[in-house]
Amino acid sequence: MPRKLIVDTDPGIDDAVAIFLAAASPELDLLGLTTVFGNCATAVATRNALILLDVADRPDVPVARGATDPVASTYLGAIPHIHGTDGMGDGGELPAPTREPVAESAAEFLCRTVAEHPGEVTILAVGPLTNLALALRLRPDLDTLVDQVVVMGGNALVPGNATPAAEANMLNDPEAADVVFGARWPVTMVGLDVTHKANLRGADLDRITAADTPAGRHLARALPLYRAFMERTNGLDGIYTHDPSEVAYLIDPTAFRTEAWPRRGRSGWRPRVSAAARRGPTSATPTTRPRPRGRTGRWSTCASTSTRPAWSTWSCAGSADRPGVVAVE
Repeated sequence: MPRKLIVDTDPGIDDAVAIFLAAASPELDLLGLTTVFGNCATAVATRNALILLDVADRPDVPVARGATDPVASTYLGAIPHIHGTDGMGDGGELPAPTREPVAESAAEFLCRTVAEHPGEVTILAVGPLTNLALALRLRPDLDTLVDQVVVMGGNALVPGNATPAAEANMLNDPEAADVVFGARWPVTMVGLDVTHKANLRGADLDRITAADTPAGRHLARALPLYRAFMERTNGLDGIYTHDPSEVAYLIDPTAFRTEAWPRRGRSGWRPRVSAAARRGPTSATPTTRPRPRGRTGRWSTCASTSTRPAWSTWSCAGSADRPGVVAVE
């Protein structure tokens, strides 16, 4: 039976690849998209989500517009030099979406849809975790009704990509991440430990963007800016597949190695950084730990590639009552 899935997303070019993959996979029953700020503002992300579903020929999948700011601060801003001012690579004029988002907010949509399918829905969060935290505020028992939460975000054993210590989705709303990682639902973190090893090479990108299909034509328009940034700043041949890696995990988790770790966020420490510093690539290892925040929590699963961290965006502290998962490779 296909896995029931809601994707919480901030599209975003790698989000587009992930949405196309999820929409086309028979292993997944895509129940909806919820949108959030991150790669672009929420209004842009919502428009892009609707356009991507049009391209994927999935008019049956609703889109719910989500939060425009973090739960305890303001949005740090878009990253147009990576995703374009339109969130889709600035490769030409995008078609207008053929429909509007639903009237419900993302948090309301999450609560209602999960309640209609208790114990069956996976939430795949590939942006900041604000909508999930707000949904828990609306319905505190939501974390007992969800099958699992899979998160693209965090970095257990490797440096961050937004600051030396922080991955971008966690940095955008650390307080929401603290809530989500501390809740009762099972959490699998597929963060930079995995995605910085998942390299879609240039020859494969060329083959994908040469395809005479709606998705192929859309990606041919969207990918050049993203690819150029990845190749210029990371020395890649091609791109990191951040968000598509989480979809791949749901389709075939046996392709990943995971470890059960205690989980509770300590990324509530949010340094003040300039836009240039936030957007610039870095591989420097921090010499100080983030300031601890939050109470002792539960276990999560993390995917990674190495042993134990001397530091991490997510510091693990908790009890063994609900092991979570970290994908490590």
